[in-house]
Amino acid sequence: MGRPGARTFGLTVRGRSLLAGGVATAVCAVVLDERDLLRIGLVVCLLPLVSLLLAVRTRRSVQAARTLLPARTAAGTPAEVALDLRGGPVLGALRLADTVPDAAGPVPSTPPRFTVHRIGSRGARVTYPLRPALRGAHRVGPLTARAVGALGLAEFTREMLGPDRLLVVPRVVGLHGAPRALGSGEGLPGAAAQQGQGSPDVMVRTYRQGDELRRVHWRSTARHDELMVRLEERPWHAGVTVLLDRRDGAHRGHGAGASLEFAVTLAASIGAHLLRRGEPVEVVTEDGTPVAAAEGGLDPLLDGLAVLRPAARPDLSGPSTAAGRDVVSVLGACTPEQAGQLAARHPGGGYAVLLAVDTWDAAGEPTPEPAAAAEVLRRAGWHVTVATADHTPEQAWDALVAGSPVIPAGAR
Repeated sequence: MGRPGARTFGLTVRGRSLLAGGVATAVCAVVLDERDLLRIGLVVCLLPLVSLLLAVRTRRSVQAARTLLPARTAAGTPAEVALDLRGGPVLGALRLADTVPDAAGPVPSTPPRFTVHRIGSRGARVTYPLRPALRGAHRVGPLTARAVGALGLAEFTREMLGPDRLLVVPRVVGLHGAPRALGSGEGLPGAAAQQGQGSPDVMVRTYRQGDELRRVHWRSTARHDELMVRLEERPWHAGVTVLLDRRDGAHRGHGAGASLEFAVTLAASIGAHLLRRGEPVEVVTEDGTPVAAAEGGLDPLLDGLAVLRPAARPDLSGPSTAAGRDVVSVLGACTPEQAGQLAARHPGGGYAVLLAVDTWDAAGEPTPEPAAAAEVLRRAGWHVTVATADHTPEQAWDALVAGSPVIPAGAR
């Protein structure tokens, strides 16, 4: 909660007019030696001054507190702001205006406004909804109060509350399955060594979507009463790195409908999906900078993605991935040379969703066709799917799982 800011007070146009009229009446009464008229003039002069004192008293006696419900939410998820008022009584009216950014406000460019005429002994609460459409750390506030005296003759305006922070994390969509060779399928903690007569050193684990039926180990399936698959070998696996291309020049569109927001949502969803599958996951930017601590879990990952901003880097050069880690990349527009830079950083191949960013904003500066970059990556052993603005993150992931180079035309 910030410190109250600047304050202004004074008479309204009505109050100034009444004061001027009272002074003129009093002067005329003195000139004409009319005592009754002088009394009337003095009373008229006192009315706006008394109204000003009441407005100042209302300002001093009323306190406010703001509560964000919740203070951390996902993009597109409704939230609420509660303003609790205490003190009083309110003599006249107390008009409140809270400042909310367009990206999170109930109505773009229109701050929530309220008029309070009475505050009870238990206080008063006013609420308004938030509909944050864009991820980020948004400032809600400051709250400005305008105390209007009786008869609307005087007013006192001040900042009652400073801004509070509303953290809007990326939306996470539900994903299913995984590409066949992705992850620690052969090295998950759930994998167990099963040895039996006639089957020395057989390694098995529970069946997962995408496993080949020819790898089912029927003897272990009968023993455990659930489908088990055979592991011919158990290679060491260090986890999965999700690489997010946030280069400003590689994306098109504006606001929540930009290709960068699609990429962030897809990267967040992939990270959440793989974490639920038990994978060690790290999300990094195109230059290899971690978005959050690798061992932090989902919440720190989403918090890091919430405040992620575009970068001015022109290429995809950077450090190589640690040995033993799989790579899933979510890429914006790439030239063949940039795709070659990425392939050189990860010589073991990987998985990539390549965005045809011109479909997000055809009126912008043209970008390289994704087909050429996709071909460079495929020749380097990568599995690549091209996604457009007509598709959803779920469809992009399903195509990558199925090994499809493009999302099927019927998927909408």
